[in-house]
Amino acid sequence: MAGARMRRVDEALRAVLGEAIATDLKDPRVGFVTVTGVKTSPDLREARVWVSVLGDEAERVASLDALQSAHGFLQARIAQSLRLKRTPALSFGYDESVDRGMRITELLAAQQEQSEAGDDEPR
Repeated sequence: MAGARMRRVDEALRAVLGEAIATDLKDPRVGFVTVTGVKTSPDLREARVWVSVLGDEAERVASLDALQSAHGFLQARIAQSLRLKRTPALSFGYDESVDRGMRITELLAAQQEQSEAGDDEPR
């Protein structure tokens, strides 16, 4: 039962943060950011927010710095939007799963091309 509640809390936080970052955060350092997941501690004191950032390494670092700078604003938005016993302190991390997925897709496509090129050769 507690696990299901925490998943609901994490998903509610993800939705509120995603909307706040997309529509209300005016920091020019924040690029194209997507909140991919949230993991909240059981006592609701801390929440780790995982984001993906479209762009190069410098844009990722700038976006993460801007999000960390805006944590107070984002926590206030959570407090306004959700009825929680306490508002968790936010920390942000880069979700590398998107990059890994893209790399796997590239490798599979290259393998497929190599396989198809091999089929064209006479035996």
